[in-house]
Amino acid sequence: MLAGRRIVLGVSGGIAAYKAVEVCRRLVDAGAFVSPVMTKDAERFIGKVTLSALASEKVRTSMWDEAEPIPHTKLGQGADVVVVAPATARVLGAYAAGLSYDLLTSTLLATRAPVVVCPAMHTEMWEHPAVQENIATLRRRGVHVVDPEVGRLAGGDEGAGRLADPAVIVAAVERVLATGHDFAGVRVLVTAGGTREPIDPVRFIGNRSSGKQGYAFAEVAHQRGAHVTLITTVDRAVTAGIAVERVETAADMEAAVARHSNEADVIVMAAAVADFRPKAAADVKIKKGEGVPEVVLEPTPDILAGLAERKRHGQVLVGFAAETVDVRANAADKLARKRLDLIVANDVSAPGAGFEHDTNSVVVLAADGTEQNVPLTDKRQVASVVLDAVAARLPRRPG
Repeated sequence: MLAGRRIVLGVSGGIAAYKAVEVCRRLVDAGAFVSPVMTKDAERFIGKVTLSALASEKVRTSMWDEAEPIPHTKLGQGADVVVVAPATARVLGAYAAGLSYDLLTSTLLATRAPVVVCPAMHTEMWEHPAVQENIATLRRRGVHVVDPEVGRLAGGDEGAGRLADPAVIVAAVERVLATGHDFAGVRVLVTAGGTREPIDPVRFIGNRSSGKQGYAFAEVAHQRGAHVTLITTVDRAVTAGIAVERVETAADMEAAVARHSNEADVIVMAAAVADFRPKAAADVKIKKGEGVPEVVLEPTPDILAGLAERKRHGQVLVGFAAETVDVRANAADKLARKRLDLIVANDVSAPGAGFEHDTNSVVVLAADGTEQNVPLTDKRQVASVVLDAVAARLPRRPG
């Protein structure tokens, strides 16, 4: 996957810069053409000669140190992927804010290639709200983030912030290049968020779904070249180019899904649709003084079952199972009962997984009997794993 690929390897000024040497060696050994770019601060930790000797061409450190008048543009346009390892808080902040103050940050802004950033810093810096907001911004824009590990840090400290192992970084680069634009021309329909079923104009029956996993699917599918339509009950920022339709109730979502499902090649039903709704919602607010009201419930439409009944040949249908007990067994039952191609199941009571979290831990079951466990990771990575499984089930297209 790396053979013949042009990779810009950015190295910023942190103690973990020494690991960039091993990252460079592994990339070159795999057949990649590596163009190293070091910041001035990075030179305080490793020498230019070291990387120049291992890379495919000499290290660049400045906008002005060679005859090429626009080196950042040349690097950015020629790259198949740009990797920054380590990525310091300063570089991440500048990239998120769109600031260019040296060759590396200018190259990041001058490329349309996929970008992989590998943060490394002390725990206190990594956990600072400003850094986390910058990371969230970059993820939302489609930047691939290789999360730091927990381990020994500079000065003898222990904690989160240690640069990921070079092998992990290279594997992430391979994964990015492998996916590329494999969904180009594919029409993907995604649902997100939890429905709200009104009791009266003020109150409703709902759930804790934040929509984060559904939005992650929409973003990753869009990044991989798909035409994405997102039907959502929550209002979250989304990348330009993703078509968004807002709904509120299960009936609203059913109608919106029906409008778009026929033309979709892939349907990812990540929304948490309420199973029940009040049979009759009050037209005015129910007053406490009137006593405890009797709320009679009725089932909501089974959107997923309806999609399975109308599913056309070649269409891939993905369902979700948010469980608290017997996760795999309940998911397998739903997979068969709803006649799905894939089901993504998770224990929403597990720490760090499920509703409202930025991370998730899931098991992906397929109708052909295969399954894949995804340990706790970022929801975008969960989406990537599931979309890999979807891609393997799409009909082969010309070219």
